[in-house]
Amino acid sequence: MLINLEKYTGKIVDIIYIGQDGKITQRRITVRSVDAGTVCAWCHTRRAPRIFRIDSILAAMPTKEGITA
Repeated sequence: MLINLEKYTGKIVDIIYIGQDGKITQRRITVRSVDAGTVCAWCHTRRAPRIFRIDSILAAMPTKEGITA
C-alpha cells in the first residue's frame, strides 16, 4: 500500500524509509511536491534536497511543527 503524501505538501513529516542499499532510516522532511511515484523534499536530517521513492516510504507522520515558514 502506497502512502498518500500529497496531502502533506508544504508540511514537515517524519518518514521511515528503506534506501536502495536496504538500510532503514528515519528522516524529517518538508514535502515540496509529489509526482510520478516520487516525493521531492527538503531533508532536515541530511540538510539537503532529496528525492524519495514513494514505494520505499514505510511510514509517514506529520510533526507537531506542521507548516514550514
